[in-house]
Formats: sequence, C-alpha cells, structure tokens
Amino acid sequence: MEFLAQPGGSLRGRVRVPGDKSISHRSIMLGAIADGVTTVDGFLEGEDALSTLKAFQAMGVQIEGPENGRVVIHGVGRDGLQAPKGELYVGNSGTSMRLLAGLLAGQAFDVTMTGDVSLSKRPMERVAVPLREMGAVVETGEGGRPPLTLRGGQKLKGIDYVLPMASAQVKSCVLLAGIYAEGETRTTEPAPTRDHSERMLRGFGYDVAVDGAVASLSGGGRLSAQHIDVPADISSAAFFMVAASITPAADITLEHVGINPTRIGVINILREMGANLEVLNEREVGGEPVADIRVQYAPLKGIEIPEDQVPLAIDEFPVLFVAAACAEGTTILRGAEELRVKESDRIQVMADGLATLGIKAEPTPDGIIIEGGQMGGGVIDSHHDHRIAMSFSVASLRANADIRILECDNVATSFPNFVSLSNGLGMNIKVMENV
Repeated sequence: MEFLAQPGGSLRGRVRVPGDKSISHRSIMLGAIADGVTTVDGFLEGEDALSTLKAFQAMGVQIEGPENGRVVIHGVGRDGLQAPKGELYVGNSGTSMRLLAGLLAGQAFDVTMTGDVSLSKRPMERVAVPLREMGAVVETGEGGRPPLTLRGGQKLKGIDYVLPMASAQVKSCVLLAGIYAEGETRTTEPAPTRDHSERMLRGFGYDVAVDGAVASLSGGGRLSAQHIDVPADISSAAFFMVAASITPAADITLEHVGINPTRIGVINILREMGANLEVLNEREVGGEPVADIRVQYAPLKGIEIPEDQVPLAIDEFPVLFVAAACAEGTTILRGAEELRVKESDRIQVMADGLATLGIKAEPTPDGIIIEGGQMGGGVIDSHHDHRIAMSFSVASLRANADIRILECDNVATSFPNFVSLSNGLGMNIKVMENV
C-alpha cells in the first residue's frame, strides 16, 4: 500500500483518535489472567493490539469482540493459561512480544513467539537477560532477535533489576514476571517511562509500590476483573497536534486524549517550540488522566530538545522532526539512541526522508540536527514503519509538491482510520493499493 499525500489542505474540526495502544495491550493481558469478566471500551482495533488478543485466545482465554471498541474478556485466573497448539505469531508488535515474555516466563508450558519482518530485527535480549536472572529459560534467535522461546515449569525468584536503558517494555516485562516469582521484584529505571502497567495492575487490585524511579511488587497475588475505558492515544493524537501547529489558520480539538504524565513529552516539546496548544476539561478515567486538546496554528521555532523529555516523547519523534523541518532555525535532539531500534532506525529513515524533501537533516549517533526550511515533494521509503508513513503524510501540509510514501501497510497496526480522519479534517491523502 502507498500513500499519495498532496500539498496544501487546511485543518479544522473536532476528532477523537483511536484508543491508546499501550493501554489496549495491557487490558487484554491483565484481563486474561484476572478472576472474573473484564470489559473494555475504546479498545484500539489495530493489528498490534489484535495480535495480543489473538495470542490469549490461542492460550484458551475466551474473548468476545472487539465490536466498536468493546471487548469482553473471560479471565482464567493467574494460573489458567493453557499451552497454545503452535507458535504465537505477534505480527509487528514489540509490546506483545516483550510483555508476553514476562507473563509467560512463569507458566507450566513451553511457548515460542514469532513476528513479521520488522519485528524479527528488533532486540529481545533486553528482556531475556532479566528473565534469566529470575530463573526463566529463554532462548532468542540469531543476534538476540526473535523468535523468542520460553521453557515452562521454571521456578522464578524476585530480583532487584536496574534497567540499563529507559524502557517501559522491559520494566513491564520484569514486573509481570514478578507476579509469578517468589518474593519481591523491583525495577529501577534511569529515566521516567510510561507507567500504564503499574497503574493498571493497581486497577486490577494488585499491589504495586512506586517510589520515584523504583517500582516493586510481591509475587503470588491475584487480579480481580475490571471495567477499562481506554483513552485516545496521545501518540496518534501527536500527528494532528503537529499538523495543526504547522498549518496556517488551523484550529482543531482532539477529544478524550490520555495525558498520562509519562507520555506528555510531545505537548511539552511543541509548547517549547512556540505551539498554541491548550489542555482543556482535564479528568480521570479508570486511573488514567485524560483531557481535550485544542491546537491552533502558530509559527514554530527550532529548539534544543530537553533531554528529560526524550523518554516522554520517544514514539512521537518522527512527527516532531516534521515540526522541526517547518520551524524557523535549528532543532537539536540528543540522548535518543533508542530511536535506532524501533520498527525502523527512525533517526536515519527520517533524516533520509527529510533530505529527499530538501530539508537539511544530519543524523548523529543518538539524535539529529534539523534546519527548518521549505519542503518539496518526492518519494519516501517508510521501511514498513507506521509512524514514518504518517509523519510524512503530515509533512504534505507544508510541502510544495506531492509526497509519495511507500510501504504504508503497517499504519493499520496503530491507527487503522488515519487516512479517513486526516481527510475529514482537511488533509489530502490518497491510498494507492499495490497490485
């Protein structure tokens, strides 16, 4: 699938983007091992979250839906999962593979997880190392990449794990394994990362202590079924935040967006660049803070991105690079080497794409230096990375010629109705099916 994003277009209106991907994943995982029936509203019906859902169905959990974002999960309790008949295929989803590794490390059965071309290149030793320290038997493929095999019947023990990198997926993996471990499991992170696992575990009645950078829980507890209302995904909303910020006369409101403090780097960075962005109607839904976000056009300026914001905006950088390309002056990002091991090497791929459009973008080992300027058109290879494809779609609003974006199939992993919502607000994206 290719996108043809045409220049110009305006942006006006109100929109609710799909549900938060991180919360959708976790609602299935915790609902499956809880006692009782968990209901979820606002579930993201993208391929990544559906990969998690299908994995638990393969392990004997009865799940109804999703139907219009509603899912009903008949929990089997902490020890009720059954051996799947074959390998668990989790598609493009790093979250599924890494979090499931923790959950499956303490089961009685063996399981092997595989993924698509993109996922098969992503590092898995980062979860295998702490799990082995807990007593799990974990096998990875060549170079520490998928497939990932966990051998059943191991006795896990709690550990005190200091994360070598800021990663919510690694932290969550270790904590989920801790449910099945003897004693206390503690994680210490070098910088704050999203805390959806800790919040949701508490929502399911499982005691998690958080003290600064340290999260801890004791093994052996049980989870009780919950109702979960999934807020709109700030990572998906980010595309429209940037789109409205760079488009003259734009005025949009994004409804019911999750504004978890560990995820609002994109808001903080855009404001620092001079964006006109209001957070309205703040409220709490199911332990997660949500709000409506109004964004109006404002000229942006280049900045040095504060390093403390990097983990809080790690998934939003591709589209923030587009904001930087439209800003006056130079934007400098440091301390973001994690971007090189996402669905693609997002630093290099974005630098190459921006250069194709005539923007000076110099990749560095842990970041990028972007000089704002006028964007032209061109052909962009998204490297099967959904966030790259959507970011260059947003760039078309300020380009002076068409942008053709290749390999856009994976947009369905996180934002299945991206094109229809974008065009509804006033953008001009055509989907070209490759025959």
